[in-house]
Amino acid sequence: MSNSSPFQRAREAPNLPTGTVKFILYCISSFPGLLTLMLILETGQAACNILVPYAVKAIMDGVASLTGDTGPVLKTLQQPLLLLAGLALAEIIFSRTSGALLIIIGPRLRQRTTQKLFAYLQYHSVSYFGHHFAGALAHRISETAISVNHTTWSVLCEFWPITITFSVSIFLLLGVHQGLGQYVASWVLAYIAISYWLATRCQHYAKSYAATRSQVNGKIVDAVSNMLNAKLFARLDYERRYLNEYLETEVRAGRRTFWYMERVRWFQFIAAAALKIGTVYYALTLWEGGIISVGDFTMSIALALLIISDARNLTRRFLEFFEYVGNVANGIDTIVRPHEIVDKPEATPLIVTHGRIEFRHVRFGYDPSQPVFEDLNVIIEPGQRVGLVGFSGSGKSTFVALMLRNYEPQDGAILIDDVDIAGVFQDSLHEQVSLIPQDPSLFHRSLKENIGYGKLDAEDAEIIGAADLAHADEFIKDMKEGYDALVGERGVKLSGGQRQRIAIARVMLKDAPILILDEATSSLDSVTEKTIQENLDRAMGRKTVIAVAHRLSTIAHLDRILVFDNGRIVEDGSHNELLDRKGFYHRLWSMQAGGFLPEEAVSG
Repeated sequence: MSNSSPFQRAREAPNLPTGTVKFILYCISSFPGLLTLMLILETGQAACNILVPYAVKAIMDGVASLTGDTGPVLKTLQQPLLLLAGLALAEIIFSRTSGALLIIIGPRLRQRTTQKLFAYLQYHSVSYFGHHFAGALAHRISETAISVNHTTWSVLCEFWPITITFSVSIFLLLGVHQGLGQYVASWVLAYIAISYWLATRCQHYAKSYAATRSQVNGKIVDAVSNMLNAKLFARLDYERRYLNEYLETEVRAGRRTFWYMERVRWFQFIAAAALKIGTVYYALTLWEGGIISVGDFTMSIALALLIISDARNLTRRFLEFFEYVGNVANGIDTIVRPHEIVDKPEATPLIVTHGRIEFRHVRFGYDPSQPVFEDLNVIIEPGQRVGLVGFSGSGKSTFVALMLRNYEPQDGAILIDDVDIAGVFQDSLHEQVSLIPQDPSLFHRSLKENIGYGKLDAEDAEIIGAADLAHADEFIKDMKEGYDALVGERGVKLSGGQRQRIAIARVMLKDAPILILDEATSSLDSVTEKTIQENLDRAMGRKTVIAVAHRLSTIAHLDRILVFDNGRIVEDGSHNELLDRKGFYHRLWSMQAGGFLPEEAVSG
């Protein structure tokens, strides 16, 4: 995508910024009042903490001035002692009130960030999800949301209070002695600048380490999802070795990051020693010369130690801060990309009244330089039941994918009831088309929820009726929890045939005017298939039906059959007509083995 091209995003997707800082500001924009109050409270808490040495100075000067005539010590030192007590009490109130606000804001902020990222992710195309592990995407959303929180708290609860600490300390030390204040101010400025510079150099390592961890997480999810395959092929050792290669990559990335952090820590310890020794020496010299009091000396040392404590944490916080920022940047880079297929601004809802489908001069290729279809023209009349046959890779699945608008043609148009689907809302298109895939995917939810997904407001009787038509009611009743039984991740607790029956029930409940069957009964035994096929035929009614088949017997009864070969429709007609022609379809019919087509043509 060129720099001059507009950033394409779905109209319904949240308008997420692509810059890291802007993204974080977008996420926290719902809490302006509470965050401002937190900023004020953190300012008060930091100021109270750093003013404690000033109260101690007043006490020390008071003690030094005591004589036998000054009366009771506590009465004499009443004001500085009250100041110390007031500062301690105020610090508690400010800090704990700020903590309470953090508890209120924190979970909501993470929730909002997760919601926005997930909402944006939903509008990416099928090709996007084909190039990213589901586990890695889930991890990226979670890590980005957590890092937005940590980044916000780093600024509000760490960097801002440290800024107050440094500023008040320098102000107090300048009041003691200009030279001492200037020495500490110079150290603070130099230390912050160098720490920031070192931390920015670490950002590259942090971002690389975060990306590696995400990749490893995706590999683990992939391996766990395919554990049955690993066991069936006796590849458990291989999977451990395969994963270990990526774990070693993570270890190397981690070591690079941590060794760099260790070099930074050498700098911070050396710099801290320079401030401690320099401040003590300078303050002793001033006290010895009678320029400052013992209270000033005590306050100077106490402030220097507080500065060192915060400065040492500052370096660590910079490193952590850039790790959080790196995580957010990675999340944005992965998820907040231009959406591949979006509704046009003038898009309208698709309302199917007849179900006429037309491919008009369609040209398409997953790689535009290698088209699958070149000037494809075909019309499917309303209510017609059409089978698609051909060898693997002939274009059948691509035909269906284009009709569902999972991809967009490079040229030409696909029309339903004379309406170009490129100009309709994608949701309205999918509401009018039902698909029963060869390998259906189920949610890790109850059977009732999975079937009811076809019609969210369906009554229990409707769900049971659809399950009965799909012959799913039989095995569901045999399960201990019945319709409330969970199916496992992607339906792993069910057999292939049971998953397919749930998918069929779900589509029957949806009752869309256009139905696509992609080997919809391939996982069923022949007896169940025959019964369900009869129910499917009844459910088809006057719908427009497209059935993809490798088992030609399942589509022989349809009105029409389109025969695909290398992206072209080479034959078109009914089963009997095509057999009579003694052409390509006749050859396919003759080549069947056990009712199935071979993967490719057999010579001879």
